[in-house]
Amino acid sequence: MLVAPSVLSADFGNLQRDIESICNAGCDLVHVDVMDGHFVPNLTIGPVVVSAIAACATKPLDIHLMVENNTFFVDLFASLKPEYISFHIEEEKHPHRLIQKIRSLGIKPAIVLNPHTPPESVEYLLADLDMVLLMSVNPGFGGQSFIESVIPKAAKLSEMRNRINPNCLIEVDGGVTDKNIHMLRDAGVDIVVAGSYVFNHANKKEAIESLQI
Repeated sequence: MLVAPSVLSADFGNLQRDIESICNAGCDLVHVDVMDGHFVPNLTIGPVVVSAIAACATKPLDIHLMVENNTFFVDLFASLKPEYISFHIEEEKHPHRLIQKIRSLGIKPAIVLNPHTPPESVEYLLADLDMVLLMSVNPGFGGQSFIESVIPKAAKLSEMRNRINPNCLIEVDGGVTDKNIHMLRDAGVDIVVAGSYVFNHANKKEAIESLQI
């Protein structure tokens, strides 16, 4: 299991310290939540702050767009060369076109599904994706409780992925802890996003290793 701590739960007064601490503690990716205050009822960070994160991170960035006008934001962050840029299927009218655009920029394209969105909504896009991110909380805020229905949803997506594109990874974001990590692994999940569980833990290395099962 790969672990991508969410910067949303970091101490923004000591952002460099916290980014360096999770990288030194052995995380696999640095998850960056970009919210525009329109698609979700929260406003987070723009390219100036994400550029600062990229400058001190020694692990690849995993940028999760929770925005309207996805193409504008892809262009905004493309120069930082993150490992992944993910966008919400619920917002994008032309997902295949945007997938091709992200890949043309040398970045791995990913699609995000909100808790209520069925995995079948990406069936005809799976062949062109590097990752699908399943939200296990309602997007917009950190520290929420895990929505259990993501487990069968991940298992269904895993079956589709294995049949259509075995190289496509499955990521889950929201309420991930050592209490549900084994269920996620057994459902076929490859990457977990963990914010408060990692950043609020007294020993970040221990927290990350408890998820890397």
